Amino acid sequence: MGAHQILTFGCRLNAYESEVMRGHAEAGGLEDAVIVNTCAVTAEAQRQARQAIRKARRTNPDAKIIVTGCAAQIEPASFSAMPEVDLVLGNDEKLKPEHYRAEDFGVAREERVRVNDIMSVRETALHMIDGFEGRARAFVQIQNGCDHRCTFCIIPYGRGNSRSVPAGDVVAQVRRLVENGTNEVVLTGVDMTAYGRDLPGNQTLGRLVRSVLSEVRELPRLRLSSIDSIEADDALLRAVAEEERLMPHLHLSLQSGDNMILKRMKRRHAREDSIAFCARIRALRADMVFGADLIAGFPTETQEMFANTERLVEECGLSFLHVFPYSPRPGTPAARMPQVPGDMIKDRARRLRAAGTQRIDGLMARLQGRRLPVLMETATSGRTEQFVGVELAGSDVSGVPGALVDLEITGMRDGVLIGQALA
Repeated sequence: MGAHQILTFGCRLNAYESEVMRGHAEAGGLEDAVIVNTCAVTAEAQRQARQAIRKARRTNPDAKIIVTGCAAQIEPASFSAMPEVDLVLGNDEKLKPEHYRAEDFGVAREERVRVNDIMSVRETALHMIDGFEGRARAFVQIQNGCDHRCTFCIIPYGRGNSRSVPAGDVVAQVRRLVENGTNEVVLTGVDMTAYGRDLPGNQTLGRLVRSVLSEVRELPRLRLSSIDSIEADDALLRAVAEEERLMPHLHLSLQSGDNMILKRMKRRHAREDSIAFCARIRALRADMVFGADLIAGFPTETQEMFANTERLVEECGLSFLHVFPYSPRPGTPAARMPQVPGDMIKDRARRLRAAGTQRIDGLMARLQGRRLPVLMETATSGRTEQFVGVELAGSDVSGVPGALVDLEITGMRDGVLIGQALA
């Protein structure tokens, strides 16, 4: 097989950390290795990771298989018990170069698990990277972990408590990426709006955004991965209103549109807060579009409660929906609540996804006939500032991945816009 291969599941923070691991593996001379960076947000995510591990062994019988990420942090024994797995690394260990040495393999099975108590980790160091292999945009970690304990979520037990990267380190990383030709940077973390609470001074996410944009003026595009709207600070709202290089696309952690379900989830907002936030942001910036995480079929959810979530899609003007059919995570309070039947969960997830598709179609219709800057992701496709997908018209037309180009939007098909290069 030769060089190492990295399989990444889950969030954008995992994507960033995979690049860190890629650098460690290269520096350590680790060849013939498959690194599986797992996710634990749903049972399905863990099933896919196990499937990928088994496939990797079938494809590469002699490979060294390393399993890491949130699922490995939470359930290390279950992964080390898989005959295909050579080494299990926790979320703290995976970012340390000393775990990527070829001589570490071939040890006894009981020595193959290197997973510490993630709750004991108090700091998050930024590991500098030069770019992202095969990606048009780059992700920069600003925060890790979460201090909240939503009743459905296992992630704090995989990531630990909230801890922030100093602003100067974030700015230095963004500058390094831009100097290497990156045109779009995405700030990412587990609970981004908690940024700065553990740092000296009065640091907030909004102030960090301002610092990045003012100190790296060569950066064309800055994007935020996901925020908890109830915790958005005033500086962030001002940045949305005043900073054109902050992209007009916010992804919100909403989860439900019913107040009783939100309480049972142990969320910190009400449906009215979500509606008011979206209205306020649109008043500040008319071209803003919203995405959201929504859970379908949370325990005790009645048809009326679900209808409140369906209405929230329209009332907030949500377009990009990440719909999660609820699946119980062992060890969480929600797993012990009365469960909604599986077929009902699937139907509700389908209805929410259909509502999201309808909203995206409406958004694309409004962009018809406009000239828009597009970040190319491949030779023939890219995304607008609002994160809408665009395909270049004409089979003989191609662009450069990572480049910013102005396109005239001439149509739409199959969920993407059609763009024509300007003469």
